[in-house]
Amino acid sequence: MTVLDHDDDSGDFAAVAFREEEYWEVDLLPVALVHDLKGLIHALRQQPSISGTIGLVSVGDDFFILVRVYGGEVSLFLSDVTASVDWQVARDVLDHLDIDQPDDDDLDQVLPAGDLSIVADLGLDEMELGALAGDLDLYPDEVLASISERLGFAQAFQRVLDAMG
Repeated sequence: MTVLDHDDDSGDFAAVAFREEEYWEVDLLPVALVHDLKGLIHALRQQPSISGTIGLVSVGDDFFILVRVYGGEVSLFLSDVTASVDWQVARDVLDHLDIDQPDDDDLDQVLPAGDLSIVADLGLDEMELGALAGDLDLYPDEVLASISERLGFAQAFQRVLDAMG
C-alpha cells in the first residue's frame, strides 16, 4: 500500500488546548504540524499546563487526531485507522501506537485506534469519544467542536476556527 501525499490542506488545522489557572486557552498551531506528528508532539510539550496539553488535529474531511501530552506521557487517539492507507500522519500515529496498518479486508469499517480514555478525566468518557469518532455524519472539525464543548473550551476553540477564515 502506498501512502499518498495530499497537497490540498484547505480543511486541515491543528490547535492546542491548555489550562491556564482556571481557564482553558486554545491557540492555532502551524498547519505544517497537521502532517508532522513528531513536530506536533514537540510543540505540545512547549506549552506547560496543569492538566497537560491537548492537540486537536483535523485532516480535511477525513479524520481527526487527539494528542495529549501530560508530563513525559504522550497519549494518542486516531478517529479512523483506515486513514493510514492514504495519509502518512495517520500511519505515523499507528506506528507510535505500535498498531499494524489495516489489511485490505479491514478497510470497510471505520474504527478508531489509540487511547479512548485520552480525555476521560476531563469529562469525555471512552463511550462518548468512540460514538463521536464513529458518527459518519459529522466532519472532523464538527467532532472536535463537540469534544471541545464537552471539555469546557468550546468558545475558545470556536474563536480559533473563526480566525482561520
